[in-house]
Amino acid sequence: MQARQLSRLTAGLVAVATVGTGTACGGTQQTSTTATPERNRPAGTERAAEQAAAEEAALAAYSGYLAASRTASRRSDPQEPQLTRFLADPLLTRVRFSLRQARQNGAVSAGTLRSEGPTVTSMDLDATPPTAEIQDCVDASDYRLVYLADDKVVPGSRGSRHLATATANQYPDGRWRISTGAAHQDQPC
Repeated sequence: MQARQLSRLTAGLVAVATVGTGTACGGTQQTSTTATPERNRPAGTERAAEQAAAEEAALAAYSGYLAASRTASRRSDPQEPQLTRFLADPLLTRVRFSLRQARQNGAVSAGTLRSEGPTVTSMDLDATPPTAEIQDCVDASDYRLVYLADDKVVPGSRGSRHLATATANQYPDGRWRISTGAAHQDQPC
């Protein structure tokens, strides 16, 4: 039973951790066409600059999310301070839960998780809150869970190279945070 729980835990941690930075596996960048009255919308170049700044901030949040997740998973530390800087609920709760489970089972992450250059595939600055969809190709083939006691690999914890997606939202404090993420292990990239 413990092996089965750890296998599910491993899949969850690898999925959570592999929604990190990386190269996009296809897709094109789009912008929202949500209607906004012209008097409230910045003029062409201002809007383009606003869009570019928002994309950069969303991608920085995604990169920070990956770094914080890597750091936290190496110690199975659900209280890693950087998690709250770059993640928001429901993803923050999901990540912390997976880290707690790993810690309870005496497991930590090891190996290298590579992100190959994320891209913003859509952005809606007129949404409440403003939202960006991010797509990435994540290589978790050298990423796994190991038991602290003997450094043995937790069965079923090896990752793959696959598509990952995330949603970034801009919060009232002006910061972008990652609120959802998914590892699409059935979609190699």
